[in-house]
Amino acid sequence: MSPDHHAPQRASLQRLFLTGLLTLLPIWLTWVVIKFVFVLLSSISAPWVVPLSEAIADSFPNYAGWGKAIWLQNTIAMLATLLVILGVGWLARRVIGQRLLGWFEGLMARVPLANLVYTSVRKLLDILQTKPGSTQRVVLIDFPHRDMKAIGLVTRVLKEEGSGRELAAVYVPTTPNPTSGYLEVVPVELLTPTDWTVDQAMGFIISGGAVAPETMPFTRAGER
Repeated sequence: MSPDHHAPQRASLQRLFLTGLLTLLPIWLTWVVIKFVFVLLSSISAPWVVPLSEAIADSFPNYAGWGKAIWLQNTIAMLATLLVILGVGWLARRVIGQRLLGWFEGLMARVPLANLVYTSVRKLLDILQTKPGSTQRVVLIDFPHRDMKAIGLVTRVLKEEGSGRELAAVYVPTTPNPTSGYLEVVPVELLTPTDWTVDQAMGFIISGGAVAPETMPFTRAGER
């Protein structure tokens, strides 16, 4: 059987394809995320930006006809949403903003389903802003067995009925979308504490482990 003279060319093409794919993949993922954020932000303000821009364009057909361009309407809608977010952030730091927020939270408390969702999300976001060292901290849990670990965020410490043993409610985000995940109830003594910040943990999870501190704990104190 004669040797395959085309094998080196195929291997070279495979290496080129793999190199090109690995080069373009981060660019493509970045574009997907940016596009998602752009569409999300623009869709919030689009219901009132689009009719307004079209009304202006109809009123001044010789000067503002470009107001009907879709890309321009989406851009204005995104900028409007960003301005609203910045305005809310500025207002929340003022006394009047805190009073309005208190009034809104009181209103949410009167709506059964909205109260549950709002309170849960609010508490989770508050936990994500806490620093390591308190009960809300970044930990490792044994999953699916002792020789493998998963990153988790302790959201609350409970007591076991009867024995009084401390149990931790640990939220385990998933890769690459940390907004989805699952909840584990783990004895506190089985947690492996870390000195990571929540930002470091999120970067580690979103990047699939590519972005991480140089060192991390793995074995609990007292374990071999």
